[in-house]
Amino acid sequence: MKILISVDIEGVAGVYHPEQTRPGNGEYERARLLMTEEANAAIAGAFDGGAEEVYVNDSHGSFRNMPPDRLDPRARVIQGKPRYLGMMSGVEHGVDGVFLIGYHSRGQGYGILAHTINSFAFSRIFMNDLELGEAGIYGALAGEYGVPVLMASGDDIFAGENHAFFPDTVFVETKTAGGAICGNSLSPEEACKAIRRAAEKALKHRHACRPFILQGPISVSIEAQSTRLADLFCQWPTMTRTGGNTLSFDTPTVEAAVRMINCLSAMSTMLR
Repeated sequence: MKILISVDIEGVAGVYHPEQTRPGNGEYERARLLMTEEANAAIAGAFDGGAEEVYVNDSHGSFRNMPPDRLDPRARVIQGKPRYLGMMSGVEHGVDGVFLIGYHSRGQGYGILAHTINSFAFSRIFMNDLELGEAGIYGALAGEYGVPVLMASGDDIFAGENHAFFPDTVFVETKTAGGAICGNSLSPEEACKAIRRAAEKALKHRHACRPFILQGPISVSIEAQSTRLADLFCQWPTMTRTGGNTLSFDTPTVEAAVRMINCLSAMSTMLR
């Protein structure tokens, strides 16, 4: 049995502020270790539950946050970008299930550090009229490969937003949101214990967990953070401008939609 663990940072216990998510300061250096510890808890839980092979996908920012020498050596580590499958890279290796660790709620949500893909570029993203955050988008990408999301961790708003998409998934609430940059959290030690238990439990009940499927073709609607970003994105010939800061496009698959969204995210850097 193979498991893919996709690890973000905003949903990690003890992480509340943007400074903790951005390289170049002491708060980030500590937060990336907290991220690594939660990844290790998920790895341990996967092996406790019977996994024979585990891939860990570093899924925040530059995709190279977790020091490889601090990760459980039993796992294979996926780092660096650009890569076609983004936060779900590794699903193509024939994995049997996915864990989402340290995830957060969608853009314009109530959760801690809520955003979708790129907080500078995108306000909201819809696929086939469903408003999705990163968990929904990448969970649907996993579903396209026939792979279910078995377990997920993050704050209470993240769990509430995504339960309908992943009704059989084991959720761990590492913290409770009190606002965009505040809340209350389990201690890192207790969060790791809870993640490890949930990971093992999820594998024992994996056969009851169904993939999240979005049937193609995929209609994508994006609310950009500004009209100037919409101006930029609509330089792409296949984009349709639907409003001052809104646009849409169609793709045959979720994978194609993800690749297009990540291209728009990369384009947005010219306006920073």
